Order: sequence, then structure tokens, then C-alpha cells
Amino acid sequence: MAIAFCFNPSLSLLPLTKFQPHRPFASSSSSPVIHLGLTVSPAPALRHHRNLFTPFSIPNDAVLSGGDDGDDGNKNKNNGNNGNNGGGGWGGWGGAENAGDKNREEAIMVLAEAGRLLESLPKDLRAAIEAGKVPGSVVERFLELEKSGLFRWLMQFGGFRERLLADDLFLAKVGIECGVGIFTKTAAEYERRRENFFNELEIVFADVVMAICADFMLVYLPAPTVSLRPPLAISAGAIAKFFHNCPDNAFQVALAGTSYSFLQRLGAVLRNGTKLFAVGTASSLVGTAVTNALINARKAVDKSSPVEVENVPILSTSAAYGVYMAISSNLRYQVLAGVIEQRILEPLLHKHKLMLSAICFAVRTGNTYLGSLLWVDYARWIGIQ
Repeated sequence: MAIAFCFNPSLSLLPLTKFQPHRPFASSSSSPVIHLGLTVSPAPALRHHRNLFTPFSIPNDAVLSGGDDGDDGNKNKNNGNNGNNGGGGWGGWGGAENAGDKNREEAIMVLAEAGRLLESLPKDLRAAIEAGKVPGSVVERFLELEKSGLFRWLMQFGGFRERLLADDLFLAKVGIECGVGIFTKTAAEYERRRENFFNELEIVFADVVMAICADFMLVYLPAPTVSLRPPLAISAGAIAKFFHNCPDNAFQVALAGTSYSFLQRLGAVLRNGTKLFAVGTASSLVGTAVTNALINARKAVDKSSPVEVENVPILSTSAAYGVYMAISSNLRYQVLAGVIEQRILEPLLHKHKLMLSAICFAVRTGNTYLGSLLWVDYARWIGIQ
């Protein structure tokens, strides 16, 4: 271009609207042009560099590949793929797409094949698809679960929807935990108390009541999820934002386009521990209150009983049970759901749901029984039983 200007000064007088750098100079003006006797072969490397630096050759989707609505920087940061996919708005050059784009395309394709509109999905799931946070496999699972009336009703609630999309056996695991919990905890109480089992029946009953109240939350809180939570407000504090971005299970497998740091996974343990402390304390308050009521009723009815049973201390027992759930139960169920089930059993047996359910039943039964033994030993160690 510089050589052409040197040999044809009239080009500098052309109006800017007529100057089109991507066309031959001969077509830009009727002025005589001096042609040099040079022959330049169109080397592929030169064409490559020409296309790379000519702004008119940038594809339209290159600017959009990093995201939309002004949130492209945050999305690429959350996806953790800056190094592999170009990260920002120029990642679309050369046909490369970031994980968010791939997730969005997969999800839209699944909906198109199923004859569903994006607007027919729940608001949080629709927003996650538009943001490229969920792959097509999650949308497939949602459409499959919707065929069941029970699952369709449960997925009206955001917490159940996030857990069912991550694990279609979640409801079965809740049933396993609550159903088996009563029997295993009673058996564990008998193993530890033996000859005093019937003399301490009120305490056994309190432990079982606490188990019924807590078992559901022990499955619910540490379960892996597909996060559909909307972003927090800009005015939210740094601590709130940190825990908001933590996974629900410290060991869960991250979806494509999402990654969790070690600090975020540690935050998942702390956040669930806090919730389970509240759950354990509340359930123990109910259990010990019922126990004391039964003890007092027994004293009033059978005054001739040679065994004097004292009331259970409510506050100390409730606080102790809350600490136990925040530490022992929290860690055991995090490992069970995130490592043993999601990372080991499900990849091996994902095509054999019946066998997978049976093994999950056995593993969760053993974990529940172990937890009951640990609770009795812990309660005796701190002196509340």
C-alpha cells in the first residue's frame, strides 16, 4: 500500500468513502496508475497475516464469544478457561469457542430436538442456559425427570431441582437414609448400652427422634448440586460473595466450564458445618424435650420403680449434638456423596441403576450405623449421657 502511494500521489486525494483497502487499487479510481513490474506470489503465510490484522475480516461472533450483557469478564473468570480458550472477547478467532458457548449450544440443541422452547423452562434454569453455565446433559436430565409427576412436582422447588439435576438418585438416597436410620440407630444404641438398653429407653428414643429430624438434612445439605443460584447484588459483602460461589459439596465434580478452587471447596465444608450445627441443635432440642416429658410421665405413673432416671440436660445435649453434626456428620457425608458415590460408584455403574442403588444402600447403611456408634461414644466422652 505504501509503495502504491509513492508511485501514485493522486490516491491521497481520494475521498475516504471511496477508499476501500480490501479491494484492488485499480478499482478505486479512474486515475492512471503506474504498474510496477513486480510479481508477488500469494504465499499462504502472507494471506494469513493479512486476514489476521485486517479489521474487516473479524467474524461477528468473535466479539460475542466472551459473553453478553457486559458480563463476559466475570463469566470467563468463573469458567476458569482463560488459558485454553482465549478467555476474553477475542477467543472466537480461528473457530475456538469457550466452554460457556459450547454449553449454551448443547443446551439449545437438546431443547430443539425435544421441541421445547427456552421460555418453557424454570427461570433459574433458563438463566443458567443463557449464561452457558449448564451443559446439554443437564437439560436432558431435566426433560427426563419431568416425565414423572413426582419429580415434576419436586422440581418446582429450587433446592430439589438443583440436587435432582446433579443426581437422579437423590430422592432414593433420602429414602434410604431416613428409612434405614431408625433401625441402624436403634441397633447401635443397643450395641453400646446392652443390659441398660431398656432402663435408658427414653434416651434411646430421644436419639432416634433426633435421627429422624436430622437424617433428611444430612442427605440434603452435602448433596452435589447443579448451581442455579442467581448472582448476588453488587453491594453484597466479600464474605457473602465467597460463600455464595462455593459448591454445596466440597468434593463434587465441577460441570464443564466451571471450576472450584481449594479455598472454595474448604468453604463448602465450613458453610455446611454451620448449617448442620443449627440443624443438630434444633433437632436435639426437640428430642431432649420429648425425652424429659416421657421421663416425667414415667415417674408419675410408676412411682415404685427401683431405677431413678434423671432428666436429660437440654441445652448441653443440644449444643453437643450440633457440634457432632457440624464435624463428624458433615465430613462423613461430604466424603460419602462427593467421593464414594459421585466419583467412584456412579462412573462405574451409571448404566446399572439398580446395582448402583443397592450399593448406595449398603454404603449409606454402614455410614449411618457408624455415625450412631460415634455419637454414643462422643456423648459419653463429654459426659451428657
